[in-house]
Amino acid sequence: MSAIRCHPLIAFFVLTYALTWGALPLGTFFATGPLLAALIVIPITQGLAGLKELGRRMICWRVRWYWYALAIGLPLVVHLITVVLNVGLGAPAPSLAQFSPFSGLLLMFAVRLINPLDGPMGEEPGWRGFALPTLQAERSPLLATLILGVLVTLWHLPLWVVPAFGASPNDILGDILGSFAVTTWYSWLFDHTGGSVLLTIVAHATEGTIQTSAFWSAGAAAAWVSLLYGIVWLAVALGLVLFDWRLWRSPAPAGATMLPAYQTEPRAR
Repeated sequence: MSAIRCHPLIAFFVLTYALTWGALPLGTFFATGPLLAALIVIPITQGLAGLKELGRRMICWRVRWYWYALAIGLPLVVHLITVVLNVGLGAPAPSLAQFSPFSGLLLMFAVRLINPLDGPMGEEPGWRGFALPTLQAERSPLLATLILGVLVTLWHLPLWVVPAFGASPNDILGDILGSFAVTTWYSWLFDHTGGSVLLTIVAHATEGTIQTSAFWSAGAAAAWVSLLYGIVWLAVALGLVLFDWRLWRSPAPAGATMLPAYQTEPRAR
């Protein structure tokens, strides 16, 4: 308890890795690890007020309409660009089987928004609800995002090295690029919406509901699509940094930071 209070951020990441990787002997990558780690660390370090703050971020829906459009639209555009690039490189026409019936796809998206055992709800309250605002309290958004991006990417390591998950070299490289780059996108969205975890949950659910790898089932087309997907996300991340440099170098917006447990007064800005 004392160690968690003194080092809440380190405790969060240690618990996240332990909870997620601890399920590997059961053949499962436990994506709910970040959520559970946050629900353990926050009450110990911040009490009920910290839990209320996390809850506020998770239902923070009062943002401009175009942020919702962007949270849904940008991941769809990334999927579309990936498909176009793969076809342009010689892949056959993609299969649209995953869109049939379309109502089933919408239902899957809705379930992912609220299912704590799935990526969006299992990860975002931890990564963006606790880790990112804590990192940004004393660091620039760019440095905070770089740190978080590395740790989130390493968190996925078992998916690439455990044979049971069956990742190919192209899948591994694409996932590494994508995991790091998409962290930049979520950070950018989080900061621009005043620390809304809800918007990052929506973006995460959109990104994962459509499976780019499902457009091709086999052959060279399927082998390259994951790598292309990671490259496209990397291009998006670089664009967000280059064209919004002021956001990344300035202090994070007040709503997107969290005071360390030991700090009782807001830092000077």
